[in-house]
Amino acid sequence: MNSHAKSFEDIQAIAFDLDGTLVDSVPGLAKAMQLTLADLALPTVTDEQIKTWVGNGIDKLIERALNAVKAPLSLQAEAQTHFHQHYRQHIDSGTRLFPGVKQTLQTLKDNGYPIALVTNKAAKFLPDLLASLEIQDYFNLVLGEGDVIKLKPHPAPLYLVMATFGIYSDQLLFIGDSRNDIRAAKNAQCPTIGMSYGYNYGEPISYTHPDVICDKFTEILSYLSLPKPAAKK
Repeated sequence: MNSHAKSFEDIQAIAFDLDGTLVDSVPGLAKAMQLTLADLALPTVTDEQIKTWVGNGIDKLIERALNAVKAPLSLQAEAQTHFHQHYRQHIDSGTRLFPGVKQTLQTLKDNGYPIALVTNKAAKFLPDLLASLEIQDYFNLVLGEGDVIKLKPHPAPLYLVMATFGIYSDQLLFIGDSRNDIRAAKNAQCPTIGMSYGYNYGEPISYTHPDVICDKFTEILSYLSLPKPAAKK
């Protein structure tokens, strides 16, 4: 799994995906979707179905749910209104950090790594969500849907991270759990770590060939030079 680990020696900053990487967000998303479908007098969907639909933003999630219950996509706008209302109510209680996330982020911060969050989740939900999880202070940059022209797997969000931090592609490590994350990193020519425990549409993360695969969040630290090396001139 670590055949490309040597490429991590030059890492100067780290970017993370959110859903399925840092947090298990399926319970909150599923609750909001189930309430939305009930509002529209439609059949429900399961948490397991939601788990395989996460990763392309809320609009796509709603589209997949409507398709699954054979509802017309003309209901998309109405469903979005209901979903946003319900998700705001359940985002705090329905989302939890995966084991080891907070202490690992703290270690990275203590070692001077700039940290970015790059998610396809709507940006408007992020401040309250990160605050409720008490991880808002770990990120030097937070990018969500609405902050960038294109979402993952397009490399645009990672280009913005590199420009903001003033680093090259081989100096930014991107860590995620889905093919969108790994493809975005490959498109931006950044090294990658794939987390095996995430969502990834029900497929093993190995299918998209990240440089390294980790089963536990804390394993990330073993692939980095700690303390962080001085930036090369």
